[in-house]
Amino acid sequence: MAHLGSRRQRTLALPVGLALTATLGFLPGAAASAAPQDGPAAPAAVTADGPKMSYVVNTKGGHAASASVKRAIARAGGTVVKAYDQIGVIVVHSQNPDFGKQIRKAEGVSSAGATRTSPLTPVGITEEGATQKLTAAQAAKAEAAAAPGQEPLEANQWDIRAIGADKAAQVNDGSSRVTVGVIDTGVADTHPDLAPNFSKSQSANCVGGVADSSEGAWRPYTDGSDHGTHVAGTIAAPRNGLGVAGVAPGVKLAGIKVSEPGTSLFFTEAVVCGFVWAAEHDIDVTNNSYYVDPWKFNCKDDPDQKALLDSLTRAMKYAERKGALHVAAAGNSNFDLAADAIVDDSSPNDSTPVERVIDPSECPDAPTMLPGVVAVTSTGDKNVKSYYSSYGHGVADVSAPGGDKWQIPATPDANGRVLSTVLNGGYGYKQGTSMATPHVAGVAALLKSAHPKASPADLRRLLKKQADNPGCPTHIYDAAGNWVEATTCEGDENYNGYYGSGVVDALDAVKK
Repeated sequence: MAHLGSRRQRTLALPVGLALTATLGFLPGAAASAAPQDGPAAPAAVTADGPKMSYVVNTKGGHAASASVKRAIARAGGTVVKAYDQIGVIVVHSQNPDFGKQIRKAEGVSSAGATRTSPLTPVGITEEGATQKLTAAQAAKAEAAAAPGQEPLEANQWDIRAIGADKAAQVNDGSSRVTVGVIDTGVADTHPDLAPNFSKSQSANCVGGVADSSEGAWRPYTDGSDHGTHVAGTIAAPRNGLGVAGVAPGVKLAGIKVSEPGTSLFFTEAVVCGFVWAAEHDIDVTNNSYYVDPWKFNCKDDPDQKALLDSLTRAMKYAERKGALHVAAAGNSNFDLAADAIVDDSSPNDSTPVERVIDPSECPDAPTMLPGVVAVTSTGDKNVKSYYSSYGHGVADVSAPGGDKWQIPATPDANGRVLSTVLNGGYGYKQGTSMATPHVAGVAALLKSAHPKASPADLRRLLKKQADNPGCPTHIYDAAGNWVEATTCEGDENYNGYYGSGVVDALDAVKK
């Protein structure tokens, strides 16, 4: 995950060591059909015994894969794993090192590319900073400080108070007809502070690009991350007299697992599956606290990376047309996403990273910078941008509390991070834009509850309208904890690169 407890920043670990090891368990679909016997003889099918790689093949016009495209895939040595005919995206495995080059020349193919730079073999990603688990003594201290009507640990939830979610719950705590899909590392639906609001029928495991909705498939791996579970609690932990309170404690949660077993790697085929699943299972809001691996930025002039952007955009737009609003984290690198040039030295993160200078306008961060996505930056307790949060004038849409270890609130345990649900029925702290994003997803769910006929475009507009903008700060905490301006905020109190249209306001969301 991230050194900030957020999946938006990670470190490659090879050999595995402390990293969590991935072992892929794909169930490939039937091989593509052979070439017909009549007509001109087709080129001989490629036979290759190289490393097995995963690809996405995008058909022209977004149409269903034609028989000719499937034959071309077979001739190039590929096996169809899943064809998403709704959006013209095909997930393919191949051991032909030249599969991408060959299939891009086929009639009916718009783009195609490898979804990773390493084979379908184990690879690990470390968490740079483990979750800070809430101790029994800290929990007792918080419970003693809880006011009448608060959840037992709510005294330590400065973030809930910062956006007025505690007061919003007294007006409208959200509708059970609204569902937020947590596209992440899985959600522990057995957690007593999540179970009441969890929707199994809308949950699945999409790892490998094929949805598995069998019982518990959406849960984190036994040796897996608590990232998705933490996110889920912030969105919709119910007010049930246990633990913490979510921003929208009355709405439903769905878990859509897309991380490789034992890792925090989210590859394109899994994320595409996640968005298609959301589209077809009545998900109203998706929370995306990650970037799609292995590239922090996908450059359009690279045929592989362009194909990944094409597939992801098609899947996200499909879900949006079906009524889902997408909310995504801006990242924890303190990057100006509106800059002309950024040094990316962490990609690809599934093999050996190389340093490259990229233009974010040509190499967007996916899904954050894709069309129609609400890009979220992070604030701390002092209501200024968190020292790590990426930002950008024209990129940032809204902001929300994600925590900042240098901005310390007056809570019983004086922790500047965000408290939420974790594995094994526990609670813990994380910080990152990954933690800011579920606050926005929760407010979007409240808006959808108050305006059930609102479209994704309507919700984007309402999110920006109800936000409160503090304007550009004079100073900001830097990574060393000094009150020193380390970056430049462009804009004014109406819109700026740090907060977009402002910090979301849950109370305004249910009142206006």
